[in-house]
Amino acid sequence: MWVKRTIDVAFSSIGSIFLSPILILLSLLILIDSRGAILYKQLRIGRYEVPFYILKFRTMIPNSDVESKLTIGNKDARITKIGYYLRKYKLDELPQLFNVLKGDMSLVGPRPEVAEFVNLYTEEQKKVLNVKPGITDLASIMFSNENELLASYEDPISAYTHCIMPKKIELNLAYIATRNNWIDLKIIVKTIKKIIC
Repeated sequence: MWVKRTIDVAFSSIGSIFLSPILILLSLLILIDSRGAILYKQLRIGRYEVPFYILKFRTMIPNSDVESKLTIGNKDARITKIGYYLRKYKLDELPQLFNVLKGDMSLVGPRPEVAEFVNLYTEEQKKVLNVKPGITDLASIMFSNENELLASYEDPISAYTHCIMPKKIELNLAYIATRNNWIDLKIIVKTIKKIIC
């Protein structure tokens, strides 16, 4: 899949340069809005079950993930003011362009999970770990309102592990079975449309 890697490097490099003014502006807004680091690093499980640190713009007060790895609703009290908008327009994911450059991620691929959820995977579901995780995928588009959806459940964690996560994995397994560069391009376009609309 050297073609996919070449595309990943080319687009993430161009994207990082082109978006650098926005990245700087967002960094300043995060610093002004609340105390804490600009970037948030979280250990996720990557290809072949190798852990790596995913990068995001920090959208919550420091150490919020100790309470829960899931964000329930867009009005989660742990989310900062600027963090709300970063999440709404998926701008918090932009630093993952550097994960792509490093080689931990691809532009398109199954979204990486934390270990506590990966540990629940069946052997069949673990096949999603045979490819690099991505910044976006079909599951991200279908469940773009995941936070609000989880807020409607009495037990959000149970709802995620038994309802949402299996559907995400099913979509990703279907993607892996048919993936090609054209499908990746379509997913990227759909992602952009979803964010804008």
